[in-house]
Amino acid sequence: MAPRPFIVAIDGPAGAGKSTASRLVAARLGFAMVDTGAIYRAVALAATRARVALDDDAHLAELLPTMEIRFAPAPGSGGGQRVLLGADDVSQEIRTPAMSLGASKVSARPVVRAGLLDLQRRLALVPGNAGAVLEGRDIGTVVFPDADAKFFLTASPEERARRRHVELRAKGDPSSFEEVLADQLRRDRDDSERAVAPLRPASDAVVVDTCGIALDAVVERLVREVNARLGTRAG
Repeated sequence: MAPRPFIVAIDGPAGAGKSTASRLVAARLGFAMVDTGAIYRAVALAATRARVALDDDAHLAELLPTMEIRFAPAPGSGGGQRVLLGADDVSQEIRTPAMSLGASKVSARPVVRAGLLDLQRRLALVPGNAGAVLEGRDIGTVVFPDADAKFFLTASPEERARRRHVELRAKGDPSSFEEVLADQLRRDRDDSERAVAPLRPASDAVVVDTCGIALDAVVERLVREVNARLGTRAG
């Protein structure tokens, strides 16, 4: 029987650079990419469209089985992905500040986390895939505690807010740095203090502080570590 795909877990708070780094690592390795944050954002969007409160467990439980969330390559993106909710491309709609907060809220609901656990695993364990990179907040602790390689990317709140502020300005969002930082600190608190799957590094994760480190250097470190472990598994 063929071995299961090699699983790479990349966790960390918002703004630590894990999304971009994960996409580049997956592209370098030829692995599938599973953006679990986008999945929770899609749930928040679907709930908002259906006028379901983000803390209404009963109606969220009814909504989840009706949702079809898929990833598809983005044309000319060099490894980028589109997020599809049913037939709709919601790649941009789920990236608003409102959906960021919405994702943080629904991800704190046990019914949502339980309902999406199987989906995340199935997206990663596609037969024939050499491996998969999953990025999120609880990949190495809950979704794949037996991942072959685990990383936790972090940076100071101010640095992460600065990066987010630059991204938002490029999209025409008028939010001030102070507003972005306040949002960042609120999300950090919510994600770290939630009762279910709180944000924290796995005990066996490699912690990488991305402050002052070029993206290429971060990606190179992760790829080098994965390749070393791939060699060990092959041996």
